[in-house]
Amino acid sequence: MRHGEVLDFEEYVRTRQDALLRSARRLVADPVDAQDLLQTALARTYGRWDGIADKSLADAYLRRVMINTRTEWWRSRKLEEVPTEQLPDASVADATEQHADRALLMDVLKVLAPKQRSVVVLRHWEQMSTEETAAALGMSTGTVKSTLHRALARLRQELESRDLDARALGRTGERTTVRGDQGGRERCAA
Repeated sequence: MRHGEVLDFEEYVRTRQDALLRSARRLVADPVDAQDLLQTALARTYGRWDGIADKSLADAYLRRVMINTRTEWWRSRKLEEVPTEQLPDASVADATEQHADRALLMDVLKVLAPKQRSVVVLRHWEQMSTEETAAALGMSTGTVKSTLHRALARLRQELESRDLDARALGRTGERTTVRGDQGGRERCAA
């Protein structure tokens, strides 16, 4: 690489490093790993800098290098099982409760009217602003706010009633089952 190209690369890094670091932060969770990822990508790109004919595409090139590097790191991570005589005291965190919460939330959302459900999903799931939600649904921001307020109150009410039902079931220790009878159904405690 010639001296002029080195200065060109240094100038590029100096002006674009903040944006490139933000891109790296989107690829890996740890800020230190993001800095390492960017540094590795810059080192790999430095040797090929003169091969990038259109320097306006350098950001895209570097993002691709970062993605490929992250993929290499992920593939090369070493997973080992170490047999031990006794199991560790600490439990392993899993996402079972998160999945159960998400399933409950999806089920509870069904009690909302379609308009309310749309507002809740856009505001909280898609994380749109009130104005963006209003524009997406073709309503005023005031309507979005009032609809969201009523929907969240309804969700709270439904979750509380389900929690009370679960506690009542746990307290009595009984399960209600439905048995088929000749013409109808009867409920009995199991």
